[in-house]
Amino acid sequence: MKQTVLNQAHRDLGARMVEFGGWDMPVQYTNLIEEHHAVRKRAGLFDVSHMGEFEIKGAGSFELIQKVVSKNIEKMTPGMMVLGVMCNELGGILDDLTVYKFADDHYWLVVNAGTKDKDLAWIREAQQIFNIVDVEINDLTDDIAKLDLQGPLSFEILKKLLSKEDGEKIAALTFYRFAEVTIDTVPVVISQSGYTGEYGFEIYMPTMHALKIWNLLIEKGRPWGLVPAGLGARDTLRTECAMMLYGHELDENISPLDCVYGFAVSFEKDFLGRQGLFQQKDRGLTKKLVGFEMIDRQIARGGYTVHKDGHEIGWVTSGTPSPTLGKNIGMAYVKPENAVIGDEIEIKVRDSMAKAKIVKMPFYKRK
Repeated sequence: MKQTVLNQAHRDLGARMVEFGGWDMPVQYTNLIEEHHAVRKRAGLFDVSHMGEFEIKGAGSFELIQKVVSKNIEKMTPGMMVLGVMCNELGGILDDLTVYKFADDHYWLVVNAGTKDKDLAWIREAQQIFNIVDVEINDLTDDIAKLDLQGPLSFEILKKLLSKEDGEKIAALTFYRFAEVTIDTVPVVISQSGYTGEYGFEIYMPTMHALKIWNLLIEKGRPWGLVPAGLGARDTLRTECAMMLYGHELDENISPLDCVYGFAVSFEKDFLGRQGLFQQKDRGLTKKLVGFEMIDRQIARGGYTVHKDGHEIGWVTSGTPSPTLGKNIGMAYVKPENAVIGDEIEIKVRDSMAKAKIVKMPFYKRK
């Protein structure tokens, strides 16, 4: 398995390690519930250095990104990031990703670890298909580490590591904006964003300095109740906020129109997969992503089938107890005619049927 540069630091903290997308990653340090509540109430620190980062540079960078990303980036200004998807030619989702704009000829694409290699191959193929010259594509994944500092006290901790001027830059960031600053002479990129539904930051730094930044954040954050958090809490946090995970809610057989990524599709521009999505609109959707909460006590897990009136109507993509809400929740794909908020459904949990009801997503939204 691959390891992030912080692998030994996680082990030193007593983390339980598991395989995730080919990486040896911490699933929890103390217990999932404690880490989950720390993020909701104080702050948690995640190592997500397994994520992929591509640098797109040169005069042709804008044109290339417009062709491979569904979202129109025409109105982006430096310091802005957007969420988009890359589609195959039929409109299926190759990956969801974020685009960071540093300059008119300089961008980053931040992609999922498990899809990184196919993403890079698809982007290079698009460059050839559209004959886009004067563009440089660099895989920075091994050179950049990524830490997510999430929770309502995140900035109080982060500013302890920043100069007054840099602290003011970060304080001024709004959602999905980023700035280039330094932490203890280390150049970092910090965006106000995350995968937990809480106020927080994603921090990118040279891999060689990741351990120093990790230790500084742990040290400065301890008086504020900061804890290191693993993939277990990351999953319950993202599920409460109905944030999708590749391989669960997303794959190449699911389009942005099937899930909640319709907003990330800009049909007014040409991009790979656009024609396939038009054809899907003409045919009509065959599935729709919905949220549900359990009425019975059981927990629905990914892959369980969903039923109504004795008929199978879909499948569960993610399911978990919600530490914040005290309920068992989940997401599922069902037939569009069955995607009615308030309707009761049944989920086959092992050998029995458990009652649930369809509810509005997200399940949790911070105030």
